[in-house]
Amino acid sequence: MPTETMPVTIPDEVLTAAHISEPELKRELAVTLFQQERLTLAQASRLAEMGQLAFQAVLAERRIPVHYGVEEFREDLRTLHLTEKF
Repeated sequence: MPTETMPVTIPDEVLTAAHISEPELKRELAVTLFQQERLTLAQASRLAEMGQLAFQAVLAERRIPVHYGVEEFREDLRTLHLTEKF
Protein backbone atom coordinates (compact mmCIF):
# COMPACT_ATOMS: atom_id res chain seq x y z
CA MET A 1 0.00 0.00 0.00
CA PRO A 2 1.70 3.27 -1.11
CA THR A 3 2.04 6.14 1.27
CA GLU A 4 0.03 9.14 0.16
CA THR A 5 1.41 12.66 0.35
CA MET A 6 -0.27 16.01 0.63
CA PRO A 7 1.53 18.93 -1.00
CA VAL A 8 1.56 22.15 0.97
CA THR A 9 2.33 25.41 -0.80
CA ILE A 10 3.94 28.19 1.18
CA PRO A 11 4.60 31.41 -0.70
CA ASP A 12 8.26 32.36 -1.00
CA GLU A 13 7.52 35.75 0.55
CA VAL A 14 6.32 34.02 3.73
CA LEU A 15 9.54 32.03 3.96
CA THR A 16 11.54 35.16 3.26
CA ALA A 17 9.65 37.18 5.86
CA ALA A 18 10.18 34.42 8.42
CA HIS A 19 13.87 34.13 7.47
CA ILE A 20 13.50 30.38 7.06
CA SER A 21 14.15 27.90 4.27
CA GLU A 22 11.85 25.08 3.26
CA PRO A 23 14.02 22.40 4.94
CA GLU A 24 14.16 24.49 8.13
CA LEU A 25 10.38 24.89 8.09
CA LYS A 26 9.89 21.14 7.74
CA ARG A 27 12.30 20.57 10.62
CA GLU A 28 10.51 23.12 12.83
CA LEU A 29 7.13 21.57 12.06
CA ALA A 30 8.48 18.10 12.80
CA VAL A 31 10.01 19.23 16.12
CA THR A 32 6.79 20.94 17.18
CA LEU A 33 4.57 17.99 16.28
CA PHE A 34 6.95 15.58 18.02
CA GLN A 35 7.08 17.75 21.12
CA GLN A 36 3.27 17.81 21.20
CA GLU A 37 3.34 14.00 20.92
CA ARG A 38 1.40 14.13 17.67
CA LEU A 39 4.15 12.33 15.71
CA THR A 40 6.44 9.48 16.65
CA LEU A 41 10.19 9.85 16.37
CA ALA A 42 10.20 7.99 13.05
CA GLN A 43 7.35 10.07 11.63
CA ALA A 44 8.91 13.35 12.74
CA SER A 45 12.31 12.36 11.37
CA ARG A 46 10.73 11.53 8.03
CA LEU A 47 8.85 14.85 7.94
CA ALA A 48 12.09 16.69 8.73
CA GLU A 49 13.80 14.66 5.99
CA MET A 50 16.51 13.69 8.47
CA GLY A 51 17.80 10.43 9.84
CA GLN A 52 16.56 9.57 13.31
CA LEU A 53 19.96 10.14 14.93
CA ALA A 54 20.29 13.58 13.34
CA PHE A 55 16.75 14.45 14.40
CA GLN A 56 17.48 13.26 17.93
CA ALA A 57 20.51 15.56 17.95
CA VAL A 58 18.23 18.49 17.08
CA LEU A 59 15.92 17.49 19.92
CA ALA A 60 18.88 17.20 22.31
CA GLU A 61 20.16 20.67 21.33
CA ARG A 62 16.76 22.04 22.28
CA ARG A 63 16.53 19.92 25.43
CA ILE A 64 13.39 18.20 24.17
CA PRO A 65 13.13 14.73 25.73
CA VAL A 66 12.67 11.76 23.47
CA HIS A 67 9.47 10.19 24.70
CA TYR A 68 9.57 6.75 23.22
CA GLY A 69 7.16 4.30 24.75
CA VAL A 70 5.59 1.03 23.73
CA GLU A 71 2.94 2.66 21.52
CA GLU A 72 5.57 4.71 19.65
CA PHE A 73 7.57 1.53 19.13
CA ARG A 74 4.52 -0.25 17.72
CA GLU A 75 3.76 2.70 15.43
CA ASP A 76 7.35 2.71 14.17
CA LEU A 77 7.11 -1.01 13.47
CA ARG A 78 3.90 -0.44 11.48
CA THR A 79 5.58 2.42 9.61
CA LEU A 80 8.65 0.31 8.83
CA HIS A 81 6.45 -2.54 7.66
CA LEU A 82 4.67 -0.22 5.21
CA THR A 83 7.89 1.31 3.86
CA GLU A 84 9.50 -2.12 3.33
CA LYS A 85 6.92 -2.86 0.64
CA PHE A 86 8.41 -0.21 -1.67
